[in-house]
Amino acid sequence: MLILVSGGSASGKSRYAEELVVRTQAGERIYVATMQVWDAESRKRVERHRAMRAGKGFRTVERPVRLGEMPVPEGAVVLLEDLSNLAANEWFDGGDRAGVPERVLTGIRKLRDRSSTVVVVTNELFSDGVCYDPETAAYLACLAQLNRVIAAQADRVYEVVCGIPVCWKGE
Repeated sequence: MLILVSGGSASGKSRYAEELVVRTQAGERIYVATMQVWDAESRKRVERHRAMRAGKGFRTVERPVRLGEMPVPEGAVVLLEDLSNLAANEWFDGGDRAGVPERVLTGIRKLRDRSSTVVVVTNELFSDGVCYDPETAAYLACLAQLNRVIAAQADRVYEVVCGIPVCWKGE
């Protein structure tokens, strides 16, 4: 099963995604952490997420790039936190930008094929009305493409708004 959970910053999407995983009884719980820690603010965010999932039985795997190379135990329950960080890390690493969507989607497919359940967390970054420089706008277009493709392939899609999950697909 593939589940996509989206929402704005601090919407409660990570908490809801963790709840979905915890409710799933089968398989080892793997938390795929994609954030690259650069500064005090990102360290605080990582610590907050670690505290949120403490005692929930997750094994954390740091995977900021090359998701498709990550070994995945058969039948695992995987929480990918999050797609926007993974895409940004791939996009801004100085490599082949044209190949980013396929590299990310290949990794998602591998997770889906080997796992019993995959929950992908993504961000709603498209509603701020800001005009970005061409490089950032191209990254946002890549993320939007990834969100569309994964939503189309997902069994369930949720948007979390002010802590309230809204089901857009499935159930």
